[in-house]
Amino acid sequence: MTPTMVGATRGDMPFLTTFALKRNDTNIYYSKQHYKHKSKRVMATVYDFNLKDKKGNEVSLETYKGKVLLIVNTATGCGFTPQYEDLEAMYRSLKDKGLEILDVPCDQFGHQAPGTDEEIHEFCTAKFGTDFPQFKKSDVNGANELPLYTWLKSQKGYDGGAYEEKLAAIMEDLYNKANSEPRKQNDIQWNFTKFLVNREGEVVARFEPTVDCKEVQKAVEAEL
Repeated sequence: MTPTMVGATRGDMPFLTTFALKRNDTNIYYSKQHYKHKSKRVMATVYDFNLKDKKGNEVSLETYKGKVLLIVNTATGCGFTPQYEDLEAMYRSLKDKGLEILDVPCDQFGHQAPGTDEEIHEFCTAKFGTDFPQFKKSDVNGANELPLYTWLKSQKGYDGGAYEEKLAAIMEDLYNKANSEPRKQNDIQWNFTKFLVNREGEVVARFEPTVDCKEVQKAVEAEL
């Protein structure tokens, strides 16, 4: 996947660069605002990306500027699904201090999020009382992955620990049965992988789904 840049610069003035990510002959466009001054450029942050809400409306992540973000790919029929309860408890406890949890349902891991966006939302609110923002079901790996996730994975790669060694072959087989494209080194391994983003929009940590939510919350609190 090679980004193609379209844009212009004028001296030290801001310029807007649009990247067209060519994936299977489909162009996916998103914009990044860069500033050039004395040959230095501001690095991309989470605010340069959009997500779609469950109705398909574009939501700029600039909406959450100045907040601490926990971005999670989720599923409703996974062994990790009870983490919704921990996430909601964390959200209620820390929302007023500046935490936002962004829920991105994904069906790439064992087809464990089979419902429609509305069905997923109804399940989460009825069973776990979730109140944090939930977005449209999307891919987080492969040809159709969200540009946000391309960036998140580039900032914090996979360092192991997603599941026990004895389960690695089983989990890989489950993934390959649901996806035609093999995983890359830094791809998301399973549901409920979490990225922690600080108030400046920078990724500061990645947590595999096996990490205890109490440990995740400690890291979140350190950023608030």
